[in-house]
Order: sequence, then structure tokens, then C-alpha cells
Amino acid sequence: MRLYVAGQKAFGAAVYDMVRKRGHEIVGVSSPAMNGQGEVSDRLRTAAERDDVRWLEAGRLNVDTMPEGVDLIVAAHSHDFIGRKTRNKTALGAIGYHPSLLPRHKGRDAIRWTIHMGDPVTGGSVYWLSENMDGGDIAAARHVFVEPGETPEELWRHKLMPLGIELIGLVLDDLSVGRIVRRPQNPAYATWEPSWDRPPAFRPDLDMIGALPMGYSVVREDLQ
Repeated sequence: MRLYVAGQKAFGAAVYDMVRKRGHEIVGVSSPAMNGQGEVSDRLRTAAERDDVRWLEAGRLNVDTMPEGVDLIVAAHSHDFIGRKTRNKTALGAIGYHPSLLPRHKGRDAIRWTIHMGDPVTGGSVYWLSENMDGGDIAAARHVFVEPGETPEELWRHKLMPLGIELIGLVLDDLSVGRIVRRPQNPAYATWEPSWDRPPAFRPDLDMIGALPMGYSVVREDLQ
């Protein structure tokens, strides 16, 4: 498939490398120019420039800057606004990874709130970007256990980041054979927490994609 990767930092770079190893073509990358400290180039940008992949600074991704012929946008720790027109320019839309078992712990600091609330079990979810923040249909999800005394950084680095890379790979494998999994989130289990120590996330409306390209079928699973 022809993919566009929007993301940043170690996770964005790791997803980028995984996608290439699976044989997919990356036609473009969007990321910040520098790392969080403004000291060196962002890791995803470095990976793209290493491979001569077209790079775009985060915040500039829109329908005009999105290349033609993209099958899917993969959001890997992206803070870009990926709107309806941008996603509709692709064949399949966009998927993203959230480090919780959606619909629990929606918001930008899911891991911190998981630890703060003492959850013994959490997980990761790959979902279809929609008009609601972290609210799209689930494409893949899996749980992990939270160890006593585990910090948010440890939980992310050792469990949830590797899980995210694995789950995105599994979804891409499904899509490569024309299988689209969409499991609606159950609002009865939803929680949303504010950002821990950062400004609230920008929350523009995002509409669902419309008709599917030829050769794809949707597998819509019932809520459990």
C-alpha cells in the first residue's frame, strides 16, 4: 500500500521503519522539525530524510499538501489536524494509535491517568479517525497488565509503545488483503480526562470517510 505517516519522536520513527520493512511504500511524512527540546531533528523527520522521503513540517498537513494516490494515513503520535477533506483524498482514510483500551481514557494523557487511577489493566487501540476525539471505530486492540509501582514512562516504553507498533502492523496486514475491521466504541464505558499539564488538545470536527474503494469490505464487529 501507499502510506502517509504523520507523527513524531521515537514512536513515529519506529512505525515508519516497521511500515517499510513490511514492504509498504511511504509517499510522505509529516512531523515537527525538531525534537521536544529544539536541540536536534525530530526522529521521524530524520528517518524520512535518510530515505529521501518527502517531509512536511507538522501543522501544514491538509488536503492541498497531501500527495495524490495515498491509500492510508497512519498517525503515529501525531498532533496534526487530519480533517475530512484530507482523509477523503486517500482511498481508505486514516488510522491512529491510542495508548488505552478505548473508549476508556480518551484524551492526550491516557497513560498518566491510567497510573493515577490505579488501573491494573490497560492496553492499546488502533482506531479509525472520526469526527470525535479518540472516538472512531476500533480496528485492533489488546490489553496489558500494569505492574505495581510502574511509572507512565515505563508503561509506555516497555509495553504500550511496542504494542502500538505491533497493532498497526496487524491492521496494515488486514488492509493489504482487503479486510477492514471496524468495531464501534461502546459509549457506556467511555471516560475522558483533561490534559495532565498541557493545554487542551485542538478538537475540530472530523467527518467519517464515505464510499470504500473497489475490492475492500468492512467487517463490523458487534459490541461485547
